Amino acid sequence: MSRWLTEAVPRGRVAAFRTLIYLFVAADLVIFTPWVRTRVSVPGDLYRPLLIGRLLPLPTPTETLVTVIFWALLLLALLAATGRAPRLLGWAVCALYLEWMIIAMSYGKVDHDRFGLLVALAVLPTAGRARHGDTTRTEAGGWALRVTQVAVICTYFLAAFAKLRFGGLDWLTGSVLARAIIRRGTDLADLIAQVPHLLIVAQFGIVAFELLSPVVFLLPARWRLAMVGFFYSFHAVTIATITISFAPHLAAMTSFLPLERVRPVVWARRLVGRETPASATDVSPGDPMDADRVPPGQAPVGAGAERTLDDQAPVVGRPVAP
Repeated sequence: MSRWLTEAVPRGRVAAFRTLIYLFVAADLVIFTPWVRTRVSVPGDLYRPLLIGRLLPLPTPTETLVTVIFWALLLLALLAATGRAPRLLGWAVCALYLEWMIIAMSYGKVDHDRFGLLVALAVLPTAGRARHGDTTRTEAGGWALRVTQVAVICTYFLAAFAKLRFGGLDWLTGSVLARAIIRRGTDLADLIAQVPHLLIVAQFGIVAFELLSPVVFLLPARWRLAMVGFFYSFHAVTIATITISFAPHLAAMTSFLPLERVRPVVWARRLVGRETPASATDVSPGDPMDADRVPPGQAPVGAGAERTLDDQAPVVGRPVAP
């Protein structure tokens, strides 16, 4: 189990995931949860902090407190996205975003799509330094990604458990989706609702999919990515039909993806013809340009090795312990 939890991954994957998560936090403040700032206009006696807010304890939100948290979190998240001071900035962003969420969810409604993101923010500071494109493997980074993956899948599985616990079998055979379509459905949802019994079948399918979601950890790498693709398609349909966004959950779910292959800066340099001299961090295993980037007479590192989707793909450099 410990080997599975700490399975080494390329540092470039950790760096890309870190940048994506912290940029999402900044975007979340201004796009998805700017309404948290309106909580200061709500009477303080309506503030019912979550358990963690009662245990710490945290102060009742005021205009000054919320404003300071907003601007400090926005600035620190953008700085953390650069990869500098990963522990100091990472812990600061984690603490401030947790308080932001406690304020948001302490007035009667708690969203479960934030769980994976909060776990990612809590474990990323432990991953240490990582550079984009670095193929050296790290167990500390592997642990951070794996724990985030577990949190993502727990969100699905526990959602099904909650449906059956509080709604029972009536959740499967009732009018849950019908009510959602009436409240916030789109034209596409209206078309789907006209098909007899389709909404009931969909409710059975949703619970089955959530209960079976842990199977993703048992699949080979290629099929695992295919199943994650299905997860994303499920949420795409959800947005297209009942306009419910799970954006924080979708951001955390990128922990399953080989993000080290996404190199927008390098692609932009190639596109404009201003690519910088090659370096170890700009070369990924199996890159067809590798042969042009090594000294004459020296074979490219990893040449001839098969390139796979698995985490055990050939890498450059010596594995580094946490």
